[in-house]
Amino acid sequence: MKFLGYENTDPAMEDPDIQENTRAVYGRMEEIKKAQETLLARRHFSVRNQIYMGNVMVFILALIMVVVVVVNNDQVEKRLEFLEFVNDFASEIQQARRYEKNYFLYGTNLNDAIENIHLAESIFTSESDRFSKLLGGQHARREILTKIGSYESLLDQLFQREQQGESGIHTSDFSKKIELQLRDRGKEILTSAQTMMSIEKQALEKTLSRSRYIHMLSILGLLIFLAINTSLLVKRIYRTLNRFAAYAKRIAAGDFSPIVPQRDFRDEFTDLALAINDMIREIDAREAVLIQTHKLKAVGTLTAGVAHELNNPLNNIMLTAHMLLEDYDNLSREEAVDMLRDVVEETDRSKKIIRNLLDFARESSSTMESLNLSNLVKNTVKLLENQLRFSGILVDLKFTDNLPKIQGDRQKLEQVFVNLLLNAVDASPKGGKIQILGRVGEKGDTVKVSVIDYGHGIPKHILSSVFDPFFTTKEKGKGTGLGLSVSQGIIARHGGKLTVTSEEGSGSCFTITFPVIGFSSTEAVI
Repeated sequence: MKFLGYENTDPAMEDPDIQENTRAVYGRMEEIKKAQETLLARRHFSVRNQIYMGNVMVFILALIMVVVVVVNNDQVEKRLEFLEFVNDFASEIQQARRYEKNYFLYGTNLNDAIENIHLAESIFTSESDRFSKLLGGQHARREILTKIGSYESLLDQLFQREQQGESGIHTSDFSKKIELQLRDRGKEILTSAQTMMSIEKQALEKTLSRSRYIHMLSILGLLIFLAINTSLLVKRIYRTLNRFAAYAKRIAAGDFSPIVPQRDFRDEFTDLALAINDMIREIDAREAVLIQTHKLKAVGTLTAGVAHELNNPLNNIMLTAHMLLEDYDNLSREEAVDMLRDVVEETDRSKKIIRNLLDFARESSSTMESLNLSNLVKNTVKLLENQLRFSGILVDLKFTDNLPKIQGDRQKLEQVFVNLLLNAVDASPKGGKIQILGRVGEKGDTVKVSVIDYGHGIPKHILSSVFDPFFTTKEKGKGTGLGLSVSQGIIARHGGKLTVTSEEGSGSCFTITFPVIGFSSTEAVI
């Protein structure tokens, strides 16, 4: 038969109770296996991928910001360039009008005025499409071109009259008429140029303002995204770390339930959960072997006392049987019945001793039930009465009346008290005393049981190591160092604590604290 992966040919393993315990261990292993498969079945989304995706999103957002800013800056640049055209156009018109005034005042600069109006027309024509958009359409553009043409035509008329040699042309009635027309056309053209410049300045200001908003909103959006992404990442990591801290605490408390999925995806923490589940499986298997090993040692210790105690009833049975055989013909019926009754009583006595030993040694699956600690401890002491009688040690039981019940496994708790009592017996002098005190905890939500001996005590420098596996102060061959370690694990799995206080030369006190039924203890996070 295989047990926990090892081949075992011991006939004792064929015992139904041990087989039941084996099935229970395999059941827990199957539960862990299902948890492992469930963990692996989820879609993969690692923390590393989230970090990479966050960085990619930041890069994409930054790239979008750069593109938007570049496009907006390009618009600003184009508007600045066009504003220069509008400004040049307006400047040429203004310069043409100055030369126009000089001509009518001093008779000079007519050619300069013509040249400036030609330049203005050239600037307007080179950017006619953009001027059209600025003015609101082709109709407005044609009106300005018509006005420029009219202004230019009037200047040409003056120039032609001057070329024909007419003196004082700039002061003649003809020139007065043209002057009025030039003034009106020039004013209209200059007003249109100033209007276009004003419109383009406003558009440029809007573009610059939009550029500022784009910069601010882009930075703000990037900061918000970084904050959200960082917050999600931190929550994901810290929440998972807190859950694993809770797992570690409940495992330390003896709860070996496997870790099951909490999210819809798996990541690096899933690998950690798988490793912890494997660790739980190994711990569970090794603890089962450890408990059974120490229990067999305890059985061996008990057997020595039982063997000594069985000698008396067996001797009585043997002597009575011999007497019955030898004197059967000479005995009356009443005397024979009395002798047979002695044999039956001594046999019942032997049977009771052996039954108590078997009840303790029998291994079965864990069964949690409501327990009365006073009765449990009394039964345990009764199990050890032969050992105690042989050592001449008196056990003083003192339990508070109406002690609250606890939830626990009877056999495993009996094993704990057997371990503590045997240790107390070993530490006590022959004819000494052991006290067992049961009372309610200070807050009423716990029950405490203390096993006190008045032996040699435990030195301070090793007191912190007494619960370590394989640590023992007994002589070689007399102890494995597993009793207190196993006992502490059993109590932890019951949601309780096993503590010790000791003073060298004055004895030791081992105290077990159990949660009371009806009070919620700290629940394990799964």
